Amino acid sequence: MTRNVSFASKGEMLDAIKSHLNMSKNADFARFLGISSQAVSNWYTRNTFDAELLYTKCDFINPAWLLTGKGSMLKDDLNGIQMADETNGSTLPTTSMNPSIGTPYYDVDFIGGFDEVFNSQVNIPATNIVIRGFEKASLWCNVTGHSMEPKINHGDIIALRQCTLNDIQYGEIYAVVLDTIRTIKILRRSPDPGKLRFIPINTEDYDEQEFDKSRIVNVFEVIGSISKFF
Repeated sequence: MTRNVSFASKGEMLDAIKSHLNMSKNADFARFLGISSQAVSNWYTRNTFDAELLYTKCDFINPAWLLTGKGSMLKDDLNGIQMADETNGSTLPTTSMNPSIGTPYYDVDFIGGFDEVFNSQVNIPATNIVIRGFEKASLWCNVTGHSMEPKINHGDIIALRQCTLNDIQYGEIYAVVLDTIRTIKILRRSPDPGKLRFIPINTEDYDEQEFDKSRIVNVFEVIGSISKFF
């Protein structure tokens, strides 16, 4: 069965895997994976899962889908497309200490410490991340907070590409550095041409805000996010 859609949550992805395995109960799925039923329940509750375990046990899964929730769930649906990284032959993301391979990862949180990436003369990447599908990214960093769940989850790592206000495609997700705060939100036009609307996905717990464009110091396109794998 072909699945070529985007999934909003880890729970939906787990449901899709169970459906492919013809399983409806978490207990059966847990036995298949060799873990407890409570562990599977915790995955649903916390909107997370063990990607390495799933990939090991479910050899039919497309690893890119497992990390991003986008594209085809099944390897067989790729029609011969090579998903492996060409430099190391791996179908899973890897890290590299070779600065010429992959994209720099800074072990800082965008919300809490991202200024260090640009303001420190001695700041260097902790490693480089090598993964297909994120070639546009210029850097990776950590993300905390729950305002963009379930699309971007607390503890994920995000791929960013620096851009300008003129590059903004309204309705897309951007990481924005303002004069006093840093935030990751969907950007939309405001009735006031001097402002932008900052819209969370988790609207139950977070409100939309507006900020003056003049307060914006840096803007980054969010290329995507994945669960931290290292």
